[in-house]
Amino acid sequence: MAVAEPDPASPKQEKEEASTEVVEVVPGILRLQLPIDFTGLGHVNCYALVDGRGVALVDPGLPGEGTWQALGARLAAAEIPLERVHTVVVTHSHPDHYGSAGLLAERTGADVVAFERFRTRWDETDLDDDELTPAGTPADGPQPGPTPGSPSGPSPEELEAEVIDVERMLNQPSPWGGTPFGPPPERLEMIREHAAEFLRWMRPPSPTIRIADGGRITLGGRDWVGLFTPGHTDDHLCLHSEDGGILLAGDQVLPTITPHVSGFLTDDSLNRYVESLDRLTGLPGVELVLPAHGHPFGDLGRRVAEIKRHHDERLDELLRIGAEVGEASVVDLSQRLFAPRSWGAMAEDETFAHLEHLRLAGRAERREEAGILYYRL
Repeated sequence: MAVAEPDPASPKQEKEEASTEVVEVVPGILRLQLPIDFTGLGHVNCYALVDGRGVALVDPGLPGEGTWQALGARLAAAEIPLERVHTVVVTHSHPDHYGSAGLLAERTGADVVAFERFRTRWDETDLDDDELTPAGTPADGPQPGPTPGSPSGPSPEELEAEVIDVERMLNQPSPWGGTPFGPPPERLEMIREHAAEFLRWMRPPSPTIRIADGGRITLGGRDWVGLFTPGHTDDHLCLHSEDGGILLAGDQVLPTITPHVSGFLTDDSLNRYVESLDRLTGLPGVELVLPAHGHPFGDLGRRVAEIKRHHDERLDELLRIGAEVGEASVVDLSQRLFAPRSWGAMAEDETFAHLEHLRLAGRAERREEAGILYYRL
């Protein structure tokens, strides 16, 4: 069983470049790493669940020539013809997970499986909490852009209209009166530069099988139970199989970085995320966690405890900052919580999620003035 326990002193696993090696993590489940170039991560784990019909692929990566060529090469190395892909599973609505699903379904006729609330949208903000650097952390170098290329796709007129839609999405106002919601400023221009190339490859997937919370599905010769695990997104799906104690975790639990919790979700998104973590630790006999980034690992309970402790420490830090500065906006508080290289909508969103958790717990007060939210902790 391919289990790697994280070493706190080692570089973040999720940032490692995609390996060309195809690894059988347990009998009948292959790990195929696909490249990512612009989210601060190095790869997406695409898992191939093998059965007599062929394979189901879980999270087939970003749209683009680099992903498509890498996926083809990994399948060839595993001696799996593309036409043997009968199912594509998408854990949630971020493009490094669903971006190639529609094209795969188009080329193979595969079913697309997702949670019942799954929706597609071009969302360039799939950054994990590790990308929001605590104050005092040295800046990293620039991130490279994706490899361009395109199959036949939308017409030039359709592409132009879609790029305009991307621009509009990246500049939509935040609910707290801060930075237009989108990626950190240093990445915005790169995203704009490559949006047309990505859109040429994008086929937004239309799920043919939608799994309800607690719903069951058979893939790769195993029975899986679907688990609704909100917080990172509002449509996040994990799959659990008691056969071998396997958890397909998507971005819900990662081995060495903390998944981003979005304040854009309804209610107390941080509380919903933590409750989802507790639900996973209550599953019977989980022996192997298959995350969407980083290496497979065991000891789910230990990793969940680390993630929960991280959020507790962030809440404590916000309370300390609030006691020091008094009433402040989400933007001001986020810029005290994070280093300058992380300032922007994603840091504000993460801060907003924690502030709302404190407010709903009776530990913060909120008021609005001229469209800007102010908190007193």
